[in-house]
Amino acid sequence: MYENWEELEESIKQCEKCKLCKNRTNIVFGAGNKEAEVMLIGEGPGADEDREGIPFVGKAGQLMNKALAGLGINREELYIANIVKCRPPSNRVPEQDEATACLDYLRNQVLLVKPKIIVLLGSTALKNILGKEYSITAARGKWIEKKDIMYMPTWHPAALLRDENKKIEFWNDLKEVRNKWKK
Repeated sequence: MYENWEELEESIKQCEKCKLCKNRTNIVFGAGNKEAEVMLIGEGPGADEDREGIPFVGKAGQLMNKALAGLGINREELYIANIVKCRPPSNRVPEQDEATACLDYLRNQVLLVKPKIIVLLGSTALKNILGKEYSITAARGKWIEKKDIMYMPTWHPAALLRDENKKIEFWNDLKEVRNKWKK
């Protein structure tokens, strides 16, 4: 484990633990407040994120930003990361070996940030963080506490682009997070 952000980020830049490194433009390390009380974890970078090296800057990220702003949450107050740091081809779901190769980096980010609340954006984040036995449809919107961290599983913002009906549930889940965090 790395004691500081610089060493951790440098190690990820050099990473060749899985095949995703072969086609990356940039690693997508993470962004935001490195002392945030709330951390968001997504699946992996898309094309826009790979190009810019910043998580959630594409259409799904823009939608997420609007929801956060509507709830009075500044994105810069949060820390945002992904299960994998390199873009899977064609934005496919990361394969298990790819996720496993990156999980120690993410765990290190969590240890450095020390969040009180982690929002798990979608099934990939949920299953890789809390376990394969969880289903996003069953766990979404329900608080789960583990190791002194409160987890809120919710839809990945990309799912909202495919199914408008999920927007209200996503909004309500983020509202729950805001209410627990800002009380």
